[in-house]
Amino acid sequence: MGWIILALLAALAFGALWFFVRPGKAGLQLLAAGILFACAGYAWQGHPDLAGQRRLPAEREAAAADSSFSAMRQEMLGRFDVADSWLTLSDSYLRAGDTQGAAQLLRSALRGHPNNAFLWIGYGNALVLHGNGLMSPAAEMAYRRAAVLAPDHPAPRFFYGLSLAQGGHLDEAERIWRDLLATSSPTAKWRAQVQAQIDLIERARAVAAMQRAQMGEGTAPGGQVQR
Repeated sequence: MGWIILALLAALAFGALWFFVRPGKAGLQLLAAGILFACAGYAWQGHPDLAGQRRLPAEREAAAADSSFSAMRQEMLGRFDVADSWLTLSDSYLRAGDTQGAAQLLRSALRGHPNNAFLWIGYGNALVLHGNGLMSPAAEMAYRRAAVLAPDHPAPRFFYGLSLAQGGHLDEAERIWRDLLATSSPTAKWRAQVQAQIDLIERARAVAAMQRAQMGEGTAPGGQVQR
């Protein structure tokens, strides 16, 4: 299809220039050479055999690019192992806004590594992002599978709570994180990450309470605005 469009555009360009400009024989030769040069450049750099791909909304692309999982996973999960390689590749899909591709990639990785807890965590995260923050049954299953495979590791509970918080379930996320802190070693390096997420929830609640108070101050009983 790309070659057909290219040929039509070249013919239209040649015909329009010949009709309006009326170049001489030398001009026609120069014009034909220029169009052929442009076609050669397209054949070299373009991909006319590839199907078009629908662009995702900018908001969704930004959300995928700013995934908290991508920002925190290497500190929590480590790097330079088989899971990190797959998750890094999945991140490239997320940055492009292709959340479905990221989820499908990790599902394929899990066929070869079904007992890798970190891949299950990444799969759950990709499913949540693909669902625009919704914790689907498949995502829930992925996080639970990770918890079964790595019961002593903080990552399954931490990232499960993170997905819940991003979906607006702040109370449940805070409960999971506080329980994680209560059952972990006081010297664990990742405790600061967990506490930081709890602090964010507390600040969000404080801001919401302040906004409600400000709205209440401006409204008299009976719904009349005070002046």
